[in-house]
Amino acid sequence: MTNTKWICSAILLSMAALSGCATTSINRILADPHRYRNREVRVEGTVTNVIGALNAGVYQVDDGTGKIFVVSGRGIPGKGSRVKVNGNVTEGVNIMGKSFGTSIRERGHKVKF
Repeated sequence: MTNTKWICSAILLSMAALSGCATTSINRILADPHRYRNREVRVEGTVTNVIGALNAGVYQVDDGTGKIFVVSGRGIPGKGSRVKVNGNVTEGVNIMGKSFGTSIRERGHKVKF
C-alpha cells in the first residue's frame, strides 16, 4: 500500500471513530428538541433520579448543562452512576422556550467506573 493510500485510510478510520464517539449536550437537545426528534444521540452524565424496578423504568441524567429523562427497558443504572447513553430523542412540549417531556428512548447505556 502506498503512503498516500495508507494516510487516506487512517484519516477515514479516525473520522469514523470520532463521529461514533461524539456526545450531544443535554442543553442543546432541550433548546431545540424538534431538531433532534427521532434522531439517535449520545449523552454522558450522572444519574440523578431513578424510577422503576427490575429491567424497566426511567432515569434522569445530568451532564452539567441540563437534565433529561431516559426511558429504558434494558436495566436501570443506580443513582449517582456515571453513564453514556445512546438513544432516540422523543420530543415533548416547548412552552415559552422551556422544554417539557422531552426524553431519550434508550438503545443502550454503559456505566462508567
